Amino acid sequence: MPRRLLAAAAPAQGADRVHDAIYDAVVDHRLPPGARLREEELAETFAVSRTLVRQALHRLAQDGVVQLRPNRGAQVPAPTREEGAHVFDARRVVECEVVRRLAGRLEVAQLAALRRLVDAEERATAAGDHREAIRLSGAFHLELARCSGNPLFVRMLEELLPSTSLLIALYKAPGAPMCVAHGHRALLARLAGESAASAATEMRRHLNEIERSLDAPAARATPALRDVFAPYREPR
Repeated sequence: MPRRLLAAAAPAQGADRVHDAIYDAVVDHRLPPGARLREEELAETFAVSRTLVRQALHRLAQDGVVQLRPNRGAQVPAPTREEGAHVFDARRVVECEVVRRLAGRLEVAQLAALRRLVDAEERATAAGDHREAIRLSGAFHLELARCSGNPLFVRMLEELLPSTSLLIALYKAPGAPMCVAHGHRALLARLAGESAASAATEMRRHLNEIERSLDAPAARATPALRDVFAPYREPR
């Protein structure tokens, strides 16, 4: 690759690294709702310029993962219950249609990949690794969207999953799983069958169960950003 193209690619990779790290930290609850994201601290943590940090934060704001407030900087949103109702309404529309289309049509390899995610989620839950269980739960729902073959379904779910995770961080008892793995197994059983209506009904039941579990505010401490993102730092 020509040197000038390499030089142009490097900043984009730096912004992508910051973007992906913050997205992941929100989804798996390492960054709680309300956490402030200071540009200077993020730039120092990732060893990149504030310009690249700003680019990543603007992308995250477009996805609804962070809020940009005039003269106050960026922070992780703290959605209200009303906003949560909108999130689950949207998820029901998207994901019920996804499984309706997939019922009886998943390839053997696709079913196997989904089962591996559920197996791993159950192992993480049994081991008390709640962050990994949360990550795998989201990965299961996202993989279903990918199996549909519609990139817009994937994009919509990528925007809805962080909001769901924030709602769980705010309103679910600490330590409770993001999704119950047996619900994912029930979904797989319906998907292996031929009934699109049955698969959609099971997805609706599953999402309703998650929404109903969000009934109690949970206090969350805000960790230092350098600790949250330690695994993402590149050696100098």
